Amino acid sequence: MSKQKYYVVWKGNNPGLYKSWEKCQEEIKNIKGALFKSFGNIEEAQKAYEMGYDEYKKNSVKDHVLDGPELNSISVDAASSGNPGIMEYQGVDTKTKEVLFKMGPFNNATNNIGEFLALVHGIAILEKDLKKKIIYSDSITAMSWVRKKRCQTKLSRNKENEEVFILVDRAILWLKENKYSAIVKKWETKNWGEIPADFGRK
Repeated sequence: MSKQKYYVVWKGNNPGLYKSWEKCQEEIKNIKGALFKSFGNIEEAQKAYEMGYDEYKKNSVKDHVLDGPELNSISVDAASSGNPGIMEYQGVDTKTKEVLFKMGPFNNATNNIGEFLALVHGIAILEKDLKKKIIYSDSITAMSWVRKKRCQTKLSRNKENEEVFILVDRAILWLKENKYSAIVKKWETKNWGEIPADFGRK
């Protein structure tokens, strides 16, 4: 017997609390940007509905931060001596700190480019590893570039950094040609300490 679920509709035809998925679907049908979520018990659902979507979302993020990182994941980071300067990047198993890949050093590159390449490299690895689906980065910029599928660096391409820009081109092409199921999450340095992939050069 399947467990009873409760559905909160914050934005729909008739916002409220519903006991069936069918009824929830009726309330969100044809609603652009409908806001809804299922819950395992009525108390949680009632509390979430009364909080309102924005407050509920904010508290959910807080819970994620307080709970700590998901250890069955990959963490990525980059480091550069000078910006631009000598750059390298790597990805590690979040739990064991085992280095899964390490690239560089590259000449005349930036930290942001390294963070971007590390993230795409890690995502590509996750697509081949069904045991892990989460990847952490402490770079909001790199996460944004991955979402947009483009590298918005202001660094000029030249003979010195051609090697790294070839990797950037490949990364962008991979993002455009592949759908990925990996979940990209922000590493909360303030609460969790340095990301496991950190090069320790601060």
